[in-house]
Amino acid sequence: MTAHSIGLSRDGIERLADIIMVLQRCCVLNLSAELSKGEVSFPQFFLLGHIVDSDSLSMTEIAERMKHTTAAATGLVDRLENLGYVQRRHDAGDRRKVLVQTTRKGQALVSRIRADIVEKLTGMIAVLSPEEQETWLRIYEKLHTYISCSDPS
Repeated sequence: MTAHSIGLSRDGIERLADIIMVLQRCCVLNLSAELSKGEVSFPQFFLLGHIVDSDSLSMTEIAERMKHTTAAATGLVDRLENLGYVQRRHDAGDRRKVLVQTTRKGQALVSRIRADIVEKLTGMIAVLSPEEQETWLRIYEKLHTYISCSDPS
């Protein structure tokens, strides 16, 4: 625990947990019509985003970023490859190493979903005042930093 004390009661923390679970479900389901269709799952989209942002990733890097085993990551990649969103290629420097990169179709999907999410999120935060929007962003940035830096084990 950090130097900050917890000001919420147990009931408050339980209420926050309930809110987070509902928001997560609503956001994943409602922030993108493309994800709602069910062809690509949120974990698959998440992986596609990592690959687009990195140009290409090895299976080991994919497993690390997704916090999965290599076997589980391979399953995600297989499904995306079957849908035509990614392709595998051998690394020019080490032919034993297989890299995964997005296809144009995969890049287009990520662009559409990200644009859809930004549009829906813009509408969602419109219920907040500009000050509340800035506060919400700062809180989420702080939580993201904490979660990204903490060891899950």
